[in-house]
Amino acid sequence: MTGAGQVLILAGRFDPTCDLVVEELNRRAVPVFRADMAEFPLRLRLAASLSGNRWHGTLNNDRRTLDLASVRSVYYRRPTRPKFPEQMTAAARKVAETEARWGFGGLLTALPCRWLPPPGRAADAEYKPLQLRVAADVGLSVPRSLITNDPDAAKDFAGSLDGPLVYKPFFHVRGTVHGQTAAVYASIVAPDALPHAGIATTAHLFQEWVPKAYEVRLTAVAGQIFAAEIHAESDAGHIDWRSDYGSHTYRVCDPPPETAAGVLRMLDRLGLPYGAFDFVVTPGGEWCFLEVNPSGQYGFIEQATGLPITAAICDYLEGTGQ
Repeated sequence: MTGAGQVLILAGRFDPTCDLVVEELNRRAVPVFRADMAEFPLRLRLAASLSGNRWHGTLNNDRRTLDLASVRSVYYRRPTRPKFPEQMTAAARKVAETEARWGFGGLLTALPCRWLPPPGRAADAEYKPLQLRVAADVGLSVPRSLITNDPDAAKDFAGSLDGPLVYKPFFHVRGTVHGQTAAVYASIVAPDALPHAGIATTAHLFQEWVPKAYEVRLTAVAGQIFAAEIHAESDAGHIDWRSDYGSHTYRVCDPPPETAAGVLRMLDRLGLPYGAFDFVVTPGGEWCFLEVNPSGQYGFIEQATGLPITAAICDYLEGTGQ
């Protein structure tokens, strides 16, 4: 269903990237119902019945009511988990959360509309080993990589490289240390620090260090590509630009045709209409794929460069895009 009805937005309460989409849809007079999974079941009420081959019913909070049959598209932007009454036992809460996922979440996935991104496919695409294999399969350049919990295998891998190696987490690692927000970013590992006993505690991803002239955040939306160079001027930012946003300068760029084609093929293989890709561009001009985020941030790129990414997302949600 496109071209009519409401856009359902599922996102955390404080999400500046999501705010950009809401503002643009409001400007276009496209009706929006925004909710967070955390509002269910205490502040979000659901009632739906199957009639024929479609679910009909409502989703409502204290402010608005959504007719489920009117949903033209869903923007799935990292909603947070459902919250339950504090007096519930841990066992009851576990059951309730499972039922919410398969009941409420299952109903939403049954709506006959487009999603950005489809949550199941997006969850699968978060796996870095899958990303690297698909990227190589579609012709993108990828760094030599090792996944291991064997300290000796890590040492052997380091010895096979001509230069440094990099450790990076498989998923976002964030927390609080001494009252301060902390995160784990990519880091350079000295070969003489291997083998390290800590490697045996879980799976680790090691990759060859790819020499950088700069990095690129390439955002693809429904067949459109928006690319921006990221020049990080600090040592930490040069290793992982996410560790030091304050050191960045940005410049709009055009990817090589073969890279652009590979990006679109990769999204097609993963079944995604959207992806935020990270590339290293070497001093020789080679584009090397690092990762893709199926629901990645783009607002900082749009703000710095003026690339019309929000408009492309809203075209897709409104039903005027591909």
